[in-house]
Amino acid sequence: MADDDAALGMIETNVAMLMRLGEATRRSSPRPHRALDRAAYVILRFLQEAGPQNVSAVATRLNLDGSTVTRQVGALHRDGLVERSADPEDGRGTVIAATDKGLSQVDKVSQARRELYGSVLKDWSPKERRELAVTLERLIHDMDAYLKGRGPG
Repeated sequence: MADDDAALGMIETNVAMLMRLGEATRRSSPRPHRALDRAAYVILRFLQEAGPQNVSAVATRLNLDGSTVTRQVGALHRDGLVERSADPEDGRGTVIAATDKGLSQVDKVSQARRELYGSVLKDWSPKERRELAVTLERLIHDMDAYLKGRGPG
């Protein structure tokens, strides 16, 4: 049990440090990394993968309040990164889609991040990189499930 508690303590600290280093890296990196803030990036990546979505679907997927997503989408719309249209299933709702400009910016940021991680992980074997990718994906899945009340697994 003490080993498990020690491991959980390391995980807690390391996740906090990873988040801090990620933000510090974004702020200190050249333009492509800073072209989008974290909120814009995750919304645009989701729209890139899932296609046009209503605001509640974005909020649910990203574990955010609908009003938060609406505010963030407003900023993305003002910047020309998303477009809004009436929801065909609910005329009161809004569907958002990434514009070509939004997709271009998210692609540039994604590529810059991949190059950064390639440099950071240059001494890691392909197997170690895959193991990290799988472990991070599992952690994110289980945290998402926990937040949505389904529990991990």
